Amino acid sequence: MKKLLKPVIFFISIFYLPVSFSCSEEFLIKEPPGVAAGSLMTSPEGVESILIGAYSYLRGRYLFGGALGTDWMYGSIPSDDCYYGAWSTYPPLERYEANPSHPYVLQRWQECYNGVQRANNTLEFLALNQEGNNPISRGRALQIEGEAKFLRAWFHFQANKVFENIPYIKTKAELYPLPPEKVPNTDPAWNAIEEDLQFAIDNLPETPPSGEPGRVTRYAAMAVKAHAHMFQKEFPEAKQLLDAIINCGQYDLAPEFWHNYDMTHENNKESIFEIQAATTSTAYSSVAPAGAAFYQKGPASCGGWGMFQPSQCLFEAFQVTPDGLPVLDIENRDPLANDMGLASSDSFIPTDHLLDPRVDWTISRRGIDFLGWGINPGSDWIREMYYGGPYMTKKYMHLKSEQSLNNYGTGFYNGKNYRMYRLANILLWRAEIAVEEGELELARSLVNRVRERAKNSTPVMGLCTSYSNLGKDPAVDWTKPAANYKIEPWPEGHPAFASKEEARKAVRMEIRLEFATEGHRFFDLRRWEIDDEVLNDYIVRDSRFRIFLSGVKYNPEKHDYWPLPSSATEEQKGIIQQDPAYVTAP
Repeated sequence: MKKLLKPVIFFISIFYLPVSFSCSEEFLIKEPPGVAAGSLMTSPEGVESILIGAYSYLRGRYLFGGALGTDWMYGSIPSDDCYYGAWSTYPPLERYEANPSHPYVLQRWQECYNGVQRANNTLEFLALNQEGNNPISRGRALQIEGEAKFLRAWFHFQANKVFENIPYIKTKAELYPLPPEKVPNTDPAWNAIEEDLQFAIDNLPETPPSGEPGRVTRYAAMAVKAHAHMFQKEFPEAKQLLDAIINCGQYDLAPEFWHNYDMTHENNKESIFEIQAATTSTAYSSVAPAGAAFYQKGPASCGGWGMFQPSQCLFEAFQVTPDGLPVLDIENRDPLANDMGLASSDSFIPTDHLLDPRVDWTISRRGIDFLGWGINPGSDWIREMYYGGPYMTKKYMHLKSEQSLNNYGTGFYNGKNYRMYRLANILLWRAEIAVEEGELELARSLVNRVRERAKNSTPVMGLCTSYSNLGKDPAVDWTKPAANYKIEPWPEGHPAFASKEEARKAVRMEIRLEFATEGHRFFDLRRWEIDDEVLNDYIVRDSRFRIFLSGVKYNPEKHDYWPLPSSATEEQKGIIQQDPAYVTAP
């Protein structure tokens, strides 16, 4: 993890033993890694190194089933935002065909609880340190406990998003006399998540400890706790936290939309909780999906796999009216031209429809520059258009100008951070609450802060003056925007903010446009309780575009959460209970 206590990384590599990926109950009770190191691991340096090990797990280890930080596999692919992008031997999650034996749900379970274990190891070694002859100062000890409990809450939250009921695993001392392996999954663990986050809020500083930007702060804990309240529709509790972040004076929107996705503006003034990543000539800590979302072919491939592809539905959501405002109702949107099924040699001219400029910072499409790597020629860069469609994501790829920052091979594992929470999240959640409380003018002003930033951001440049020969020597006017962009704030008195029903649509649309492909969409649809309505409508519409979705039906009584891995329920019978929606009748 870059920027985090570089002097003590030595202790991690030598003494911090790897975490096992077993799913048995042993992972709840096995001795903490590094026990053999004895007093070294209970020293101040040892405790700090174990904490870094817990931080390092924020990105997880499994690219597909884990998806800890980005949630691309669970938050984007099952939604109307993106496709998996390739045929798989596993039942695909985007068809809602997961079962308890699916390897991906096992990986998610393992990732979350291995992260929990690392956080608990930190707390256990910290307790030993405080009882020893060389204790960490009381002030720093409380910070370490706050950081570890934040991480423990976050890892459980990541489990909570995917599995309806989870066990909340604390240290042995905290759980005594109940052994960790006997903790049942009787509820979503919201109270325990909030308790740990509140401890972090009470004991973490307002700025990163030791000045290291990768560490969590009081405001990061507030953001995660507010998000937990939003999931539970506890708006008064979330409101208090969101207002505190907005009014603290520490955060502001970055001047450019793309500054939240490039490598040269990491840990900027908008970022509240950012998962760190880095590459070197010998190692990497890239954030998933990284190379899986890179092009498989063409100069921008970097060894990528060409997966995680945006949907036609998402592309059409970026269209705007002549006034530069989004079209809130899907039935009123125009169909936009796409090159599905066309070879790069076939004639195709991109749509000239007015579009929100964020579209071409989010979706890579034919005839538009791809982050400095060249004009996208269409199918010549696409892995499997039949399964994934003609688009690719952009937010996980680095600019060509940043290639020198990636020292690992071709750049498959880039060093781009992932902004887990930023001020735009906070503003738009606060707008959601304003709508529910009838403060529609406040909601409009908060949404407009985000839209004004998008309006004032530099659009993707490079207008093709000819659409032939795109893969070799395209004719491009680099002084002009790449497409017909327009975006304006919502004007005072607009009908979109005249009623709660319409204002909800406007706020939710802004959330979709601002955070598209970032792993939030499915969870947002579920917490808004419109998952059934939106996803089944999407399937009907999009199955005409992509045959792969033909015959799919989203059942909110079953598909709103994923099943627990069968190994967990079998090895802890009577303790870990399967989601009733996935229990097979005898």
